[in-house]
Amino acid sequence: MLIASSAGELPASTGAGLTIGNFDGVHKGHQALIARTLAGCRERGLDCVLVTFLPHPRCIVVPQRPHAPLSSRERRMELLADLGVERVLELPFTRAMAALTPKEFVNACLLPLNMRRLTVGHDFSLGHDRAGTVDVLRKLGESCSFVVEQMDPVIEDGEAVSSTRLRKMIANGDVRRAARLLGRFYGFSGEVAHGEGRGGKLGFPTANLLPPGVLLPAFGVYATRVRVGERLLRAVTNVGVKPTFGSADVTIESFLPDISENLYGRSVSLEFVDRLRGERRFDSARELTRQIDADVARACEILEEI
Repeated sequence: MLIASSAGELPASTGAGLTIGNFDGVHKGHQALIARTLAGCRERGLDCVLVTFLPHPRCIVVPQRPHAPLSSRERRMELLADLGVERVLELPFTRAMAALTPKEFVNACLLPLNMRRLTVGHDFSLGHDRAGTVDVLRKLGESCSFVVEQMDPVIEDGEAVSSTRLRKMIANGDVRRAARLLGRFYGFSGEVAHGEGRGGKLGFPTANLLPPGVLLPAFGVYATRVRVGERLLRAVTNVGVKPTFGSADVTIESFLPDISENLYGRSVSLEFVDRLRGERRFDSARELTRQIDADVARACEILEEI
């Protein structure tokens, strides 16, 4: 997949079909939009270009509101490539770009790609104050020789699939429902780091991941899967601050009941399958150990069912 930061870095095109968005999480709505864009380009002999932004526009427009993405940039590009995207224009998003009118944005960023077709989602708009609605873009298309196709929303559990809805589910720990919106389990990758060793002392040695820079599920204990190389292993993962031990640092600790090997320094991928319970403080290590035994048993039951 070719990733460019300006139109001039992409191969010259006699005609391109575009889709544009943040594609945070690459959920089912994004997947349908990309599939339709690719199909339209094949039907018309157009080069397909996906246009996105770095950083996420919210980081520039509302910097006072912390924004945790649903996937790392690297993972997002992997997912886009898996869907068949071959050309990505990743525009550097700045305050100057945020101030562009819809016409200015189209002229500066899209028409240099020789755009002939633009396929967008059901709630799409662009430009300053989101003034570039589909109706506005269609009028621009009449004078600039491109057409605009708007997709219907993808519905899951009676509501439109969206990054906002997905973010709320994950923040609430509802990773099972989030998986239905994603078409896969929510998760992230990282390197296994050294922890404080408390899990090992309790008889449950853990693989510890540093906070990954993406949205973490609500604090609690989860049935998870950990991919180590080609192996996909059962796990129980605690996300939180370990209140029993008076810690304030957020940790992500996974106990893998099926292996005992040292994973320090290994790159692994973590998938959240279901939430078992919220994080809580225990009065003693013995009480905590009994609860972990129960968590492992329940997680294994859940993981056997998928």
